[in-house]
Amino acid sequence: MTKYFIVTLLLLSGISNKAIAQFGFSHEIGAIMGPVAFQSDYGERNDFSTNSGNTGFGIGLIHYLNFSYKAECNCYTPETYFNDHFKLRSELSYNKTNLQHFGQWVDDKKTSLTARQLRAMRGSTAVTNIGMQLEFFPFSIRDFAATDGSWAPFISLGGQFSFYKPTAYSELGDGLGQLPTVTPIKYIDAFDVKGGTTWSVVTSVGTRYKLNELSDLMVDLRFQYYFSNWVDGLNPDPRVYTENRANDWNVWLNFGYIYYLN
Repeated sequence: MTKYFIVTLLLLSGISNKAIAQFGFSHEIGAIMGPVAFQSDYGERNDFSTNSGNTGFGIGLIHYLNFSYKAECNCYTPETYFNDHFKLRSELSYNKTNLQHFGQWVDDKKTSLTARQLRAMRGSTAVTNIGMQLEFFPFSIRDFAATDGSWAPFISLGGQFSFYKPTAYSELGDGLGQLPTVTPIKYIDAFDVKGGTTWSVVTSVGTRYKLNELSDLMVDLRFQYYFSNWVDGLNPDPRVYTENRANDWNVWLNFGYIYYLN
């Protein structure tokens, strides 16, 4: 894991240095936090109780390269469309979600062995992400920076490298993933809580609010899709259990504070 973490940091550093050398920049730093809805192999697809029940919380530190302003000369950069409409965001974040099965198959009225096994399953996953996003602001960044009380909507797209560590157990006893007495048949040999790493793609939509010359508030709604189906520790055979064919993903509503380093 350490090796992958170092490689990712070097990659991000190389991208940032290239951007710095080409455009000139100033820095912004901030913090984010908010609720996370984790979509996994726990629960029924497209079920409200699953979406509302399998939720957690996330926090993060963020850094921006602002290409419209040069801190070293306290001046604006040459005006180009890129400088006035894009920022590069780096992020280190962490989220954790407790997981269990919801939906019609675990209704209290169902008394089958499978229903009781599903009701007894409990899990969680903790994910640490590091990555970058390119944010696009359709309106002028310079105009926003010069006007207290203004709004700056944006959309973004990027990638992250994620370290995940799931946990799982059954209230019926030991042997989850192996013993058919406590494990639903679909999860036999489809269970792994060792943890690992994966890449993910991230996209979001949000807005900033200008508090004053050197600080903003931010809110954004993020969609993150992992290139793995093991982030929650479960991975039933997708050829047999087509309802579990999608990789794990989450939706994260962020609230943040950003400070300009001039």
